[in-house]
Amino acid sequence: MEKNIGSLDKAIRVLVGLVLLALVFVGPQSVWGWVGLPVILIALFGWCPLYKILGVSTCKRCNN
Repeated sequence: MEKNIGSLDKAIRVLVGLVLLALVFVGPQSVWGWVGLPVILIALFGWCPLYKILGVSTCKRCNN
């Protein structure tokens, strides 16, 4: 798996993932919050399958 997610993209994904995951425990306590878990995992691995399909990369160091 070639990394295709840059640093800013990772930070945004982790933040969004944590906000979504918080929905499971606080707020409306929605099961939709579990969607945040794969978002966080994708950020930690640095590889997005959708980016791969679309041929997109936000990782500047990886494009060389």
